[in-house]
Amino acid sequence: MYDEKSFYSMDRLIEFGMGMAMAQQMVQSMNQTMQNMHIPGAGNPIPQTVQAARFYYAVLDGKQAGPFSETEIARLINDKKVSKETLVWYPGLSNWKTAENIPEILRLVALTPPAFGGTP
Repeated sequence: MYDEKSFYSMDRLIEFGMGMAMAQQMVQSMNQTMQNMHIPGAGNPIPQTVQAARFYYAVLDGKQAGPFSETEIARLINDKKVSKETLVWYPGLSNWKTAENIPEILRLVALTPPAFGGTP
């Protein structure tokens, strides 16, 4: 016996099939959009300009020290010789800026582990 309201009726099966086809198209479209999206810091390589940057920082007596690589700056951050208030400059900046206003330095701060004080 044919019942239009039955899940297995031809109309319901066609409706279900069309819904599945539309859902697959939406998923494909979303996947393609996600693959073409560029999210900074999310598994993307660091641009060569950042890796090759040379940093200078102002020391207490008003003189500058440097140039330092990112690795060396990270060590200076860990040794507490560079803080968020330290003035930093690198080629391309028009003026000296505090370290907290330079994204490359903030990234190094975030990647530098805190000092280990022994047992927790």
